[in-house]
Order: sequence, then C-alpha cells, then structure tokens
Amino acid sequence: MNLESPKVTVNKSAQELFDFLSDVKNFETLMPENTSKFEVLEEGKFVFALKGMPEIVLKLKEQEAPNKIVLGAASDKLPFTLTANIDEIEANKSEAQLQFEGDFNPMMSMMIKGPITKFIGSLSESMSKL
Repeated sequence: MNLESPKVTVNKSAQELFDFLSDVKNFETLMPENTSKFEVLEEGKFVFALKGMPEIVLKLKEQEAPNKIVLGAASDKLPFTLTANIDEIEANKSEAQLQFEGDFNPMMSMMIKGPITKFIGSLSESMSKL
C-alpha cells in the first residue's frame, strides 16, 4: 500500500527542515490533536498512539541530508515506512511530501487506509505551519 500526502511549502530551508525532522522529539509538535500518547524511547525512536488506534513505535531508518528521512516501524508485525521527501525551493523555503509504504493484506489495507491518509495529511499540514 502506497499513500502520499499533499506537497506542502515550509518556511525553512531544506537543511533546517531536515534537521528538525531528524530529531524525533520534534514529531510531537507535528502530531494531530487526537494523539493520546507520544514518548521518545531512545535517540531516533519514539512511540505514539492516536485515539482508538494501537500504539506505533517508529525509528529512524535512513537519512540523506538534506532531502530524505525514512522512519520505519520498529516491529515486523506491521512492516511500513514513512518517508519525508524535502526539496529546496529557495534559501528559506522548501517543499515537503510524506510517503507511506506498507506491506499489508487486503483486509488490513482497507481498514487502515483512511486513518493513515488522514494522519499523514495532518503531519504535512503541521509541517506547513513551522
């Protein structure tokens, strides 16, 4: 299953946005209002939960400064990645898009497609306000 957020413009350089997203504790400021839990477990790893959803542990898997950050599920039960693609537009402006890729059975895909689409859309919208 592949989902993409809308592209958003962020009033930060690509490097500034990359640095912000590389520090996982900053994701707390991007989380939607219906977040019921957010906790940094260790450097590069955090757990979060949205109301009515199970807890998800994400960890930094890959970084390509200043254009790409890949977070992945810490558990192999639900294998997926969340990639932030960053493109510099001008000195203090960049464009960002989130990409969700997961390997789920059709039933699971049907159940989570709506909430995940809404979640990555909310993260993108929060990024545009930085």
